[in-house]
Amino acid sequence: MVYKPIIIVAGEPNSVFSEIYFKSLKIKKFKSPIILIASYNLIKLQMKKLNINKKIRLIKILDLKNRSLNNKKINLIDVTFNQKRAFDKISNKSNNYIKKSFDVALKILNEKITNKFINGPISKKFFLKKKYLGVTEYLASKTKTKNFAMLIYNKKLSVCPVTTHLPIKLVAKKITKKKVKEKIIIINDFYRKFLGFRPRIAVIGLNPHCESVLKFNEDIKIISPAIKSLEKKINVKGPFPADTIFLKKNRSKFDIIIGMYHDQVLTPIKTIFEYDAINITLGLPFLRVTPDHGPNEKMIGKNISNPISLIRSLEFLDKKWLRLKKA
Repeated sequence: MVYKPIIIVAGEPNSVFSEIYFKSLKIKKFKSPIILIASYNLIKLQMKKLNINKKIRLIKILDLKNRSLNNKKINLIDVTFNQKRAFDKISNKSNNYIKKSFDVALKILNEKITNKFINGPISKKFFLKKKYLGVTEYLASKTKTKNFAMLIYNKKLSVCPVTTHLPIKLVAKKITKKKVKEKIIIINDFYRKFLGFRPRIAVIGLNPHCESVLKFNEDIKIISPAIKSLEKKINVKGPFPADTIFLKKNRSKFDIIIGMYHDQVLTPIKTIFEYDAINITLGLPFLRVTPDHGPNEKMIGKNISNPISLIRSLEFLDKKWLRLKKA
């Protein structure tokens, strides 16, 4: 049986990604050919800095249709980037390089050569600037996807924020019945079609204890009606108070917990699993997975980064054809 290749955009060149990439290939063997989209010259410099001894196979997009590709060498699609040092400070100098890397990946994915995609971390400050909240929104825009969700996945428990990288002062205004329903539906569909089972979904309220001293309570007026409208079709319950839902006896009743904002659900999930979780973007025309961490500038080049999130990302995509199961 043929395994479709996994396409990886290295992302920000001055990050810990190259380190965790090399560590992942050393620790674990993968059946799917892994294709790295990055700068050949820079990867060579970083390999020397990190004391990595592995040969590189330069390939082109047409080579991806070659069924004899394997991971004995680093399969690399070269994107030119001029940097004399292995690692430097993160800046806007890499913006065009990152954009070209994503463009190459999207071309491969649009041609249906594969549906498996991973990207390394990027700098929201420099690459995304203020145009996109995150890579999730960047890729949604590039693929003209309107309904999408950011799922932080662990097979024991996953989480999803209704709003993503949004300043906290703007969250309440962005919570709508339509958005809450969309997240519940897209998550339920993903679990049924891809993972093959009907998930148990919990939804967290926005306010402390799901109560408010104000006349308008989002938990009563928005979140609760959204849940009730779907209860007959989907196994969803809530809203639950955020301060108790992650207690072991409570979270064990659910497969996924949906929160209203980023830190409401990502803080507890990272406290529970640390790096052992992956970020899956639902709703795109391909399966996009990414390690659940940023560039981590303070650890660059020190060879001390934990590769477990990338390993889990590769394991998740290391399937034969990734055909969706019937709902």
